[in-house]
Amino acid sequence: MNMNILLVDDEAVDLEWLRRRVASNDQLTFLEVGTATSGFAALKIMEQKRIDLILSDIRMPIMSGMEFARKAKEINPHVHIVFISGHQDFSYAKEAIQLNASGYLLKPVDDNELIAMIIQLCTKIEQERKQDISLSEALSLVNEELLLRWFNETTPGPVDLYIQNFLTPLLRDGSAVAIIEIDDIAWKNKHMTEEERRLFTTKVTNFIRHFSHANQLGTVMTSYDYRYVLLATVPEEYFTALLGELIQAFNQEFSTSLTIGTGMYTTEVDKLHESYRQAQAALSIKWIVGKNRLIQDAAEWSPRERMASNLEESVNRMLKAMLEYDLVTIDDCLIQLFNGDKPLTQKNDIYDLIIRITSKLHADLQQMNEHLYDILKWDSHQPFILFQFETVHDILSWLRRRFFELSELLYLKKQRQKRKLIEEITQYVENRLEQKITLNEVAAHFDFTPNYLGHLFKAETNTLFSDFLIELRMKRVCELLEDPTKKVYEIAEQVGYKNIIYFNRQFKQSMGMSPGEYRKKHKI
Repeated sequence: MNMNILLVDDEAVDLEWLRRRVASNDQLTFLEVGTATSGFAALKIMEQKRIDLILSDIRMPIMSGMEFARKAKEINPHVHIVFISGHQDFSYAKEAIQLNASGYLLKPVDDNELIAMIIQLCTKIEQERKQDISLSEALSLVNEELLLRWFNETTPGPVDLYIQNFLTPLLRDGSAVAIIEIDDIAWKNKHMTEEERRLFTTKVTNFIRHFSHANQLGTVMTSYDYRYVLLATVPEEYFTALLGELIQAFNQEFSTSLTIGTGMYTTEVDKLHESYRQAQAALSIKWIVGKNRLIQDAAEWSPRERMASNLEESVNRMLKAMLEYDLVTIDDCLIQLFNGDKPLTQKNDIYDLIIRITSKLHADLQQMNEHLYDILKWDSHQPFILFQFETVHDILSWLRRRFFELSELLYLKKQRQKRKLIEEITQYVENRLEQKITLNEVAAHFDFTPNYLGHLFKAETNTLFSDFLIELRMKRVCELLEDPTKKVYEIAEQVGYKNIIYFNRQFKQSMGMSPGEYRKKHKI
């Protein structure tokens, strides 16, 4: 047997003396010995590892041995505690008894008495461990099946005598039912081979059983569809905290998560059946309240996710946000769509809502010569994929990702179209520089209103169309001035200026010099 003993004393010399006596004894080689110089340090150690036996001085500063013992029992109700004190502290004995102390030693401690007490307590601890194991193993597969069948009866009949005998000791101090479910496994394991599924199931089962045994949580029975039924034996005040630890430990070990539904504590067999029903009800609302958590009381739950009544208005707003790549507004609209007047208590409600949203988006996009299913590479039955998810949160997350993707694709396509339009406008203007070009003429050619085209051009190039036209003309003028055989007035006419005075003024304003000065500067 391997056990952990913790020695606690604020006197370093006494503590080291005690440690050597325990650690060097040939009869106690199975013990792993730890030390702490204060109750605070000892409690911290207990939070990090399981301690089976504590030997503590009863008189310590700040936190007395009695106070430390109370807190230690809160961390581990099953730990055995032996107090060590002088004759003057013997008045504490009564209080120690009230704390269910396992022993009391007077200083100076006799070696034989010390070792004898440790061996006696370790033997008791080992027996308790064996009892826990035998209790956990008491239910054979047949008995588990009988108990699970009784739990699942709508109107339970009398309990089988053998099961009654099994349940009686569990119920003596109170017991409750918890149902543990592996999240998302139904669709995640589709990619596993039969052997991989078997190994995964074995690993999960062993992990849950080992955690339950190590923490004396109770008896675990394998149910169906990756569910486990736990009959709690741990005191009620530690029940939920340990289940929370199980969820966290499972997250660290596996790539999926656990959700646990619990029922009430009871000392009566019939009410244990009701506890099972409560655990079932708690687990049944996982798809609304979320997974990877502990759900304790379904009766207190009221639906929060609701269907929006003004669906058309919300979808219109969401489509506008998609075209503008406004992800925040898309998210706001999705939340609003699921937060209306009609409670979403069934998956069919969710499915109907998704069909209505996607159908309207598809119709609106078709008016813009876009196709929802082509853009996202969906087939028409893609929303059926939502039925693989186990919670509304999963469904919302999936929709959010798809609609963000749709927004990005629409935005990129729109940006490509705008860039192509600007390139076409630039080419159109360059080919007609010798003519009088206006924004109205260009807008009419591309079938836009002048205001829209001017706004679009400014937004895409950060330049007014008129400034762009002048810049393009001046660039052409500079190229033509390179030819010394061309007269300035000829160049002005060639780029669409009929008034030479206006041309000279425009050139000087743009280039900071007259055409003649430009030629002199460049020695043309």
